[in-house]
Order: sequence, then C-alpha cells, then structure tokens
Amino acid sequence: MSKSVSVIITDDLDGSQNAETVSFGFDGVTYEVDLGKKNRARLERALAPFIEAGRRVPRGGRRGGASRSGGSSAGRADVRAWARTAGLKVSERGRISSDVMRQYEAAH
Repeated sequence: MSKSVSVIITDDLDGSQNAETVSFGFDGVTYEVDLGKKNRARLERALAPFIEAGRRVPRGGRRGGASRSGGSSAGRADVRAWARTAGLKVSERGRISSDVMRQYEAAH
C-alpha cells in the first residue's frame, strides 16, 4: 500500500493557499510567518523605509567591537614580553590584568 502526503502551506493571516515562510527580525528576536503573495507584499511595503535606513548585521548577530579577549588585537605573548620590559609584574600563564592591558594599549 502506498501513501501520498501533500503539505499545503497557508497564509497565517488570511488562510490563503500557496504561502511561503518569511523570516524577519525585530529587537533581537527572529520571527517566521507563512504569507501569501498579497500579505508578503504588504509586509515588504511596511518594512521598506526601515530596511532602507538600517544596516545589515552579520549572521552571528554581533556587531564589530571588542573581541572576547578584552578588545586587544595584541597576542598575549607580546603583552607579557612588553610588560616584563616595562618592569610590570605579569604571570607566565592565565589572565593578564586589565591594568596591564590598558597600559599596553596606551603604549601602542
């Protein structure tokens, strides 16, 4: 015995058939809604001025800025070597204090 299954996607607003899933984001939250041609066009018209004025954000959601390591582009070995030559106390391993990092950034 064979079965044939049809999936019909309907518009979430008016129930019309032949809808497609549309994704959009607002205030850090991503939404999906199934829309037919008419309601998709309506959504596009409503969002157009905001999309035109806005900026694209990378998929990861993070904007440019500080890295996880505290914002320094310097390697830890470079910072440690500089700190020793500057007479600052710095450990061989582990976290480098924010004070040492600030001084390194100011010097470079």
